[in-house]
Amino acid sequence: MRCMHMPDSEPVPVTILLVEDDEVIRKSVAMALERYGYRMTVAGDGLTGLELFREGQHDLLLLDVMLPALDGIGLCRRIRETSTAPILMMSARGDALDVISGLEAGADDYVVKPVDTSVLVARIRSLLRRASAVPPRSGRSDAPEAAGTLVFGDLSIDPAALEVRRDGERLALAPTELRLLLEFSAHPGIVLDRQTLLRNVWDYGWDGDTRVVDLCVQRLRKKIGADRIETVRGFGYKLRR
Repeated sequence: MRCMHMPDSEPVPVTILLVEDDEVIRKSVAMALERYGYRMTVAGDGLTGLELFREGQHDLLLLDVMLPALDGIGLCRRIRETSTAPILMMSARGDALDVISGLEAGADDYVVKPVDTSVLVARIRSLLRRASAVPPRSGRSDAPEAAGTLVFGDLSIDPAALEVRRDGERLALAPTELRLLLEFSAHPGIVLDRQTLLRNVWDYGWDGDTRVVDLCVQRLRKKIGADRIETVRGFGYKLRR
């Protein structure tokens, strides 16, 4: 991934692929994001969006759920076969099924249309930060140093190299999945509630939809082992030692 933005400065050119079938919305969103300095590539259907994705290099993808030819859920799945680029889904209704389907397909976050430009930009910046930065390590004073490899059963995590291996085989984790695992590994055995995870992993300065956390935990479990992250009912999740 190319450079994103430097701290305390406006974003350097970042390329966003916007796939939206409504021409009015597509043009208005593209123009609004261009005013914030983003470089836009646009498509009006899922198959064209997939073709543009394969032909170019994009830092973030903004996908509508309801698309002709190939819907946003299917497009998200196809992209996730080869890429860990941040994906932000747009849903006209905010319907629970749309949200869950998008997150299960590999999306990192979602917004409900119509969305305020300032909110959309805040979500985009949050996704770009998560994709380009490692969360600060904090918590227990006896936690391993960031430069060391953390081992939890058959799982090994190298926070410095941003590498995760299971039984010696390197795992391909999406940026949000990696940040979530790093947050858990910084607090092994400690229960982290959903709001804390939204704040530390998703960088939300406001209350977010905790389904984002639950679905990302489910995706992460499939990759690192279903029993590695324990659900503590009524509280949250913890990484087993």
